[in-house]
Amino acid sequence: MAARRSAGLLVYRVSGDRPEVLLGHMGGPFWARKDEAAWSVPKGEYDESETAEAAARREFTEELGLPAPDGALLPLGDVKQSGGKTVTVWAIEGDLSPDDVVPGTFTTEWPPRSGRMQEFPELDRVEWFDLDTAREKLIKGQRAFLDRLAEALE
Repeated sequence: MAARRSAGLLVYRVSGDRPEVLLGHMGGPFWARKDEAAWSVPKGEYDESETAEAAARREFTEELGLPAPDGALLPLGDVKQSGGKTVTVWAIEGDLSPDDVVPGTFTTEWPPRSGRMQEFPELDRVEWFDLDTAREKLIKGQRAFLDRLAEALE
């Protein structure tokens, strides 16, 4: 089996002299009552038929229901998450309104082993955060991307 890979876009804007990033709160019943370390860069899995960059743009649109912002991509590299998945992320400057987001959905069995399939939003909230707040909100395996963005913007 091929290694699991994900790619995503971390949208940022500079407000005054402080960068802010757009993060999505992971949807579905597992994350419903969690906030700290329950947010993610909009991203998703891809296979050999697609480049990481193309996957990042596709997943952004699938998860947020909006096209990825136009502009130059700033590579933030890869991180290997605790589950073994490698995540590749690019930063891109943009200023989207969370009110415009129309999240994609996924279907899962809920409650577990009930035989009932239910549909949930991939991201149930999308918000802008300054980098310090984003560090608390973002799942631990993706926090390195914030440090890399801060370094690149200095």
